[in-house]
Amino acid sequence: MADDLLSGAHPSYDASSIEVLEGLEPVRKRPGMYIGGTDDRALHHLVAEVLDNSMDEAVAGHATRIEVTLHADHSVTIRDNGRGIPIDPHPKFPGKSALEVILCTLHAGGKFGGDAYQTSGGLHGVGASVVNALSDSLVVRVARDRRLHEQRFSRGLPLGPLQEIGAAPNRRGTEVTFHPDAEIFGTHRLKPARLIAMARSKAYLFSGVEIRWSSEIDDGTTPVEAVFHFPGGLADYLGEQLQGASTYADRPFAGSVDFQARFGVPGKVEWAINWTPSRDGFLQSYCNTVPTPEGGTHEAGFWAAIVKGLRAYGEVAKVRKASQITRDDLISGACAMVSCFIREPEFVGQTKDRLATMEAQRLVEGAVRDHFDTWLGSDPKSAGAILDFLVLRAEERLRRREEKETARKSATKKLRLPGKLVDCSATAREGTEIFIVEGDSAGGSAKMARDRRTQALLPLRGKILNVLGAASSKLGSNAEISDLTQALGVGLGAKFNIDDLRYDKVIIMTDADVDGAHIASLLMTFFFSQMRPMIDAGHLYLACPPLYRLTQGAKRLYVGSDAEKDEWLKKGLGGRGKIDVQRFKGLGEMDAKDLKDTTMDPATRKLIRVTIDEDEPGETGDLVERLMGKKPELRFQYISENARFVEELDV
Repeated sequence: MADDLLSGAHPSYDASSIEVLEGLEPVRKRPGMYIGGTDDRALHHLVAEVLDNSMDEAVAGHATRIEVTLHADHSVTIRDNGRGIPIDPHPKFPGKSALEVILCTLHAGGKFGGDAYQTSGGLHGVGASVVNALSDSLVVRVARDRRLHEQRFSRGLPLGPLQEIGAAPNRRGTEVTFHPDAEIFGTHRLKPARLIAMARSKAYLFSGVEIRWSSEIDDGTTPVEAVFHFPGGLADYLGEQLQGASTYADRPFAGSVDFQARFGVPGKVEWAINWTPSRDGFLQSYCNTVPTPEGGTHEAGFWAAIVKGLRAYGEVAKVRKASQITRDDLISGACAMVSCFIREPEFVGQTKDRLATMEAQRLVEGAVRDHFDTWLGSDPKSAGAILDFLVLRAEERLRRREEKETARKSATKKLRLPGKLVDCSATAREGTEIFIVEGDSAGGSAKMARDRRTQALLPLRGKILNVLGAASSKLGSNAEISDLTQALGVGLGAKFNIDDLRYDKVIIMTDADVDGAHIASLLMTFFFSQMRPMIDAGHLYLACPPLYRLTQGAKRLYVGSDAEKDEWLKKGLGGRGKIDVQRFKGLGEMDAKDLKDTTMDPATRKLIRVTIDEDEPGETGDLVERLMGKKPELRFQYISENARFVEELDV
């Protein structure tokens, strides 16, 4: 044995142990390397890959129409009127058509060099073959030179040669129909709502294409047929996203620049941006029509142009504090979309979530900056409103940075508070309240509605960590949990001391919808598992925001349920005329007066105190574990046992 070890020999590890994966076997063996996993997101990524190929034809000027059809068996067909995949024999693979090579070989396609595409969005020769490998059935039809050809595949292998199946005198382009393999994706199915959103966004990203959607699956909410064509491009897209919201600029800053004309290189950039107090800011970015949710160099170039433009305008307008504006101040209230087209983009990761091409930053910044300077100068009213808003943001950020320690502290220690906490002025705990709200938009309304002396606010961004089963290191590093513990002045678990609690009432105030209920349940789970004495002492509450505002003449009434609304609609409010019904989709949509009168003013509001059944305390813990723990089978069991008791669903 010793001799075997010294010589490097081993009876179970020899040349036969080395596995060589041929063709598309690597994709089926390790799909996560190519599409990021086998979950719902990865499944829909297959559709994106095929759609991107058709979009590349449209952007290159060869296609004007794309059809996306979801079939009853959850297969999907994508058809374009482009040039069609080449069907002639491939010079390097005798006996095989170019189509078969593209569909059955990794890194084969028309996007590596030459003049086939100036810009492209697919996985650069990987996309079509990956979709083929992960589909139990894939059929490609190509109309070229007035003839129609077809080839069928299954799990990456051809079921026969390319065949000519008839004449196509009035047709051209490529049609791909594929059915994702259940061996790879399990029970995940393509969803109409997600696919129609994908089709709509692609149409916004290239104004020269018309995308036709149809679905044989009716989910009750998604149209079964639709046509998307948006000549206004991203400006139309942003207008739809901000529909009904108040904005600081009457018209968005929007435009496009051709890189060839401006810098002598292929490509272009299109953008649209506005600022609003009505909702949280966002930036949706794309490269070659592919979403880049993690941003990248094109986003960096865009923000650099906006920041430099605002600082320069502030200097001309003699607003000295404009020099303090940073990218962080911009992002908080800016709603923006940026789409660039560049040749041979480099991405971080196979699924292209982040653009890494450094040249894109220079191109985008240079293209956007000149136009932004002109836009600011042409609309001084909007420019002034935006500048005032961002200067206030900058001042607030600087103030938070300087206030490293709270003025309200015990005699023995100083407490560091999170920057986004809007504290109250009272120095004693008695009579004070902290409202935990979701998002900056809700926090903005609540900030104006609160009593500054006794009511504090802590906005949380998104859903906090589900603490059941989470490691203590994960709890300590989570930003939202860190903000909560710092604001309340207490520790977690065994380190919790009720005497350190800084507020008399801790009030969870979330939207009256499914997401709001989920956030509230996550927060209650957190407090139950980490700050149980606070609940036992009666300090935890739930706010009760209304669902509707009913108005009839001068009469106004707020109601909290559909049943209550229907009852008042029948009997009337006692005013004149028709009853106007407004549904509050979120706290951010309520003005300060509505929010104060219904939810925050102690004289008129309703609160629910969170309590634990003293007779059955163990039962509460078991229920929390079943509903919020890491074992989905316990959740399923509870739903199965209790679904029959549900009389009304709001879905």
